[in-house]
Amino acid sequence: MKSVAVFLVSSFMLPAFAGPVQDANKKLVTDFYNMAFNDHKPTEAAKKYFGPKYIQHNPNVPNGAAAFYNYFEGHFKKNPQSKAIIYRTLADGDLVALHLNSKLNDKDPGRAIVDIFRVENGKIVEHWDVVQPVPEKTANGNTMFDGQNEK
Repeated sequence: MKSVAVFLVSSFMLPAFAGPVQDANKKLVTDFYNMAFNDHKPTEAAKKYFGPKYIQHNPNVPNGAAAFYNYFEGHFKKNPQSKAIIYRTLADGDLVALHLNSKLNDKDPGRAIVDIFRVENGKIVEHWDVVQPVPEKTANGNTMFDGQNEK
């Protein structure tokens, strides 16, 4: 009886953690992110991946695709070596979260960022982020990006 209960719970929980919609949303967001932030093509990325209405929750960037790419086109002109290293991609329904290190250049320790995107009809329509500078040292000896086998 115990194995049946585990099977039933697992079966009902599975769609929240994996599935074709979540996989497609993760691919969409990571493709967008790499094009915009690693290939430095924010205009092309926004035009390809954003929906007709793009809601921005970062306090430094206005709503809309044009505001996004105008902001980041200027950023990349000032920071031509910038890059983003994606460590984790998580999806839950229409939400995709990226855990990453955004660096201005190879000497920059960067910022630890969690970007959260909402996807609707195969397009990115909303964005939130949490940004924290990467410290030189940590009290626990762990990095902000590595996982269980860190020490």
